[in-house]
Amino acid sequence: MNVANVVNILASVAWLLVVGSVIFAGYTIARGGSARSMVGLVIGAIVLAILLSVASAGLVFVQPTERGVVVSALQAKGIRAEALQPGLRWIIPFFENVVRYPISKQSYTMSISSDEGALAGDDSVSARTSDGQEVRIDSTVIFSVDPAVVVDLHVVWQARYLEDLVRPEARGVIRDEAAKFRVDEIYSTQRTEFTSIIENELRNSLALNGLLLDTFVLRNITFTQEYAFSIEQKQIAEQEALRAEFVVAQREQEADQRRVEAMGVADANVIESQGRADSNVIEAQGRATANLIEAEVQAQALELIGASLQTSDDLLQYYYVQNLADNVNVMLVPANSPFLFPLPDVEGLNSSAPAAATTTVPTAPATTDDSSSDSGG
Repeated sequence: MNVANVVNILASVAWLLVVGSVIFAGYTIARGGSARSMVGLVIGAIVLAILLSVASAGLVFVQPTERGVVVSALQAKGIRAEALQPGLRWIIPFFENVVRYPISKQSYTMSISSDEGALAGDDSVSARTSDGQEVRIDSTVIFSVDPAVVVDLHVVWQARYLEDLVRPEARGVIRDEAAKFRVDEIYSTQRTEFTSIIENELRNSLALNGLLLDTFVLRNITFTQEYAFSIEQKQIAEQEALRAEFVVAQREQEADQRRVEAMGVADANVIESQGRADSNVIEAQGRATANLIEAEVQAQALELIGASLQTSDDLLQYYYVQNLADNVNVMLVPANSPFLFPLPDVEGLNSSAPAAATTTVPTAPATTDDSSSDSGG
């Protein structure tokens, strides 16, 4: 509680004392008391009440969030040139009074909703865009009173600056700027630019009248039902197009994945084929080397056999016998061929010799007459 309020309360109490003293004085005089003393009591109470009332009328406490405009009957223009600054101030009682103006931030909202705006009901701004579409715009103007020109604001607008200055200026600027944009630009691509232009224009307009714009808030944009339906259909079509693009991209990604997998399989097949080819080459080289070694060994063996044949015929006969079949019992040789082994008994061979024994029987040379044929049998 500030001093001015305390003095005001004391002044009120003093006047109550005046009333009480008058009542008390009348009661005392009626009972035969001294009238002179009672009159002094009443006069003293009246003087105290008047002094406190004068002090209460002259003392003004200005809050830090406000400025006081002094309306004075003693000034030529009827108002002091300078506003009262925050703190306890003194004005001429009964000749001056103070009109307080807040300098803190204030807001004025115009909304389509009946319970949000400064006025009841639909208070949104109806505007036409450059392509002829009707839109309804909800907005909030956040501003403050300029402390340096608060006296001029009082002279021109008094307390009517909200309804008579902020509201019409904001609605007019919104309509003017909306007419420069298409409806799709206002609600999407150039909404930020649209809001920024309104804020700059409104700031200049309010500054000329002693108000400082802090922020212009574009709260909402409402379209006609027909246009809102067309926007919804357009958004659905765009979403379908995006979904189709996503499906195409997914299919391309899957195709790329299959292509990479196929390339990997092909590369693996090439590597496998190359490995098999290299293996076959190595195997063929090994077989060729083995055949070459075997041929060299056989050649060396043949050379040794040839050298042995030059010195003895027994080796040839040995190979001859080694190459006979296991079940040979009788073999005919030319008459002039030598026996390899002593001739065994043919009959004994047939009766007691093993089936694998070999008997070599020389044969006579063939003749052309009958007697030779009979003797040979």
